[in-house]
Amino acid sequence: MKKLTVFILFVLLSMSVKSQWLWDFGGTLGATNYLGDIGGKEKTGRRGLADLKLAKTRWNGGAFVRYKWRPKISFKASVDYIRIEGDDALSTNPGRRYRNFNFKNDLVDVGLTASYFFYENNDLGNTYRYRNGFRAYVFGGIGAVYTNPKTLYRGEWVALQPIATEGFEYKKMVMTLPYGAGFFFTLNKKHRIGFEINYRKTFTDYLDDISGQYPTDPGDDYTRGLILRTSQLDPNLSTADPAAYASHTWGAKRGEVSHKDSYIAMSFNYSYVIRGKSSFYRVKQTNGFFSKKSKMRKIRAKF
Repeated sequence: MKKLTVFILFVLLSMSVKSQWLWDFGGTLGATNYLGDIGGKEKTGRRGLADLKLAKTRWNGGAFVRYKWRPKISFKASVDYIRIEGDDALSTNPGRRYRNFNFKNDLVDVGLTASYFFYENNDLGNTYRYRNGFRAYVFGGIGAVYTNPKTLYRGEWVALQPIATEGFEYKKMVMTLPYGAGFFFTLNKKHRIGFEINYRKTFTDYLDDISGQYPTDPGDDYTRGLILRTSQLDPNLSTADPAAYASHTWGAKRGEVSHKDSYIAMSFNYSYVIRGKSSFYRVKQTNGFFSKKSKMRKIRAKF
């Protein structure tokens, strides 16, 4: 993550040498959900949005800086604080419900994306003053996320990565591929208000601490109870689906290893455009043996 942060700062500083009027700085606030091994309703794990659990929608907030490189292309560097959560108790699928697991994860996400503006109107209302505009875009890029899943156990939130609940310690720093779409309105040339959907594909299956199998050697009683949560359910539930209840045991399947975890954020954003000016210039006019200089004019960049 340090290398990616240094790279993003290098790109931004390199661009700032050339220009000071094509930037905007702002913040975001919105809602987030995740796609992983916890979710769904009566079915087993599925790919895509069909496995979302809307009851566990949580929040995100962040800041960004954007640079307009070409008329239809811009670059954006961002950092976001995101919470995701899941709980097997919300599922009606016996296999998931009897697993009886829950988690929350406070993510720190950084990204560098490129946007392509596929539609724009730089003069809303046809006023010929070009003060208000609209742009819609798609984007994609690279990023990294710091992840540290926790579960509520015996009345307290316990960090799971150091415990190695499936037999090994996964990394807390993970690469991501963010992509999505959005739009914004530019008001009075300087204020931008927009909305964006950002889908982050990750290269880990442990945002929720669930991936493959239960370990065969769980360790002490505290660790055993932390990993295998089926025994904490009401024993009478085992009669509803004995096979699903009994499937959760040491060495048995715990999650779906073939599906990597991901998360999606829908957020509103506001940014302030830094307006700059080009150099003043003079135009000479010749009239016989005399010449005079025209008044200096300011040239402003389009927004």
